[in-house]
Amino acid sequence: MCSLILRGRGYIELQKWRNFSVFSVFSNSFSSVVTAAGVSFRDVRKGKNFTVSYLVGSLGLPKKLAELISRKVRFEDKGNPDSVLSLLRINGFTDSQISSIVTTYPRLLILDAEKSVAPKLKFLQSRGASSSELTEIVSSVPELLGKKWGKTVSRYYDFIKEVLEADKSFKFEKLCHSLPEGSSRQDNKIRNVLVLRDLGVPQKFLFSLLTSAGQPVCGKDKFEESLRKIVEMGFDPTTPKFVQALHVFYQTNDKKIEEKVNVYKGLGFAVEDVWAMFKKWPYCLKYSEDKISHTFETLKMYGMNEDEVRQVLKKYPQFVRISEQKILNFIETCLGLGFSRDEFVMIVKCFPMCLGLSVETVKKKTEFVVKKMNWQLKDITLFPPVLGYSLEKRIVPRCNVIKALMSKGLLPSELPSMAAVLSSADDDFLKRYVIKHDDKKLVTELMAIFTRKRRNV
Repeated sequence: MCSLILRGRGYIELQKWRNFSVFSVFSNSFSSVVTAAGVSFRDVRKGKNFTVSYLVGSLGLPKKLAELISRKVRFEDKGNPDSVLSLLRINGFTDSQISSIVTTYPRLLILDAEKSVAPKLKFLQSRGASSSELTEIVSSVPELLGKKWGKTVSRYYDFIKEVLEADKSFKFEKLCHSLPEGSSRQDNKIRNVLVLRDLGVPQKFLFSLLTSAGQPVCGKDKFEESLRKIVEMGFDPTTPKFVQALHVFYQTNDKKIEEKVNVYKGLGFAVEDVWAMFKKWPYCLKYSEDKISHTFETLKMYGMNEDEVRQVLKKYPQFVRISEQKILNFIETCLGLGFSRDEFVMIVKCFPMCLGLSVETVKKKTEFVVKKMNWQLKDITLFPPVLGYSLEKRIVPRCNVIKALMSKGLLPSELPSMAAVLSSADDDFLKRYVIKHDDKKLVTELMAIFTRKRRNV
């Protein structure tokens, strides 16, 4: 299959960028962004902040989760979301179920509670479902409340109910073969979902595929061909990558995939490298040829040679999706914190995932380990994974233990290395720095220091 896809294409000529200084990019890009954004930027920020505060205050969601949700949906007042939440509670949904629903389908909060959500709940109740059945099914697939009226909602509801009941009673094999041969769009989608369920795809992925806008489980021949490819490539059906690969092969024909593979080949990647990257992150073949080339040239422009760029992309193919502006923001942050351009390159080479972090996160973690712990910037350069660790759950508790030991003279005067303190698992850290002490009172004190910040998260 791979040889079929890769056969017979020459290299694609890459778009060349104009030569200009990275420092001119800083000044020009940032000034233009600030000028162009104006009031609209402040409005967007206001909406995001209100959404985050609402999700934390009304649902008790962790702030980081609320921030992720705010990227998908935003609102500036509580009127509509309050109405939706009130409606769910009246219909018997627990706080836990509501949190799960909003996390899975945040757009529910901006639907009209009276005109859109309430009538669908009443319609589903008219199907004869008990209150517990209704809440379980809607919690499993909240996208139902955003679907069109009539047969679509009814058909999906009945199918989801059957799957949930079959899983509980171990009668799934009977369900798999209970559908007659049909030609309707919904029948095909349900049949294909059952095939995936038979392969071992988890329920949470099945239901998202059923309601997916991308329609990777529609049709018959195209679905079967896409499924054959990802099975032959050895994807594990229980992982998200299996579903991602299905999306890519279903939505992209062989010719387009071949062209994108050839883009990577033209950038110096071996075919084996491309498919290894695809196994790590299938969406690396979803992006356009221009986007792939653009990302490669952007990294070169900011100080990496071609071998270094290939090394980064092979290690972290998700890099393809990161915008030039986000890269620019990260570099500006690094330089503002005192890192050199060479140190920036070292950080990205060792820990490419850092470019997916927010500017605020990078600043907070860097300032803490430098100002509070007296580690040097070069320590971060030597151990950049520190930027990916949780400040509240990992960095602060461990550093507080180290500071307590040093204040008592129980560690050498020289600060332990950052990697020694932060890289090990919790059990290993506790064995090395806490429970090894004979003084039980000291061990209790250190354990209290270690767990205090973690309990407050």
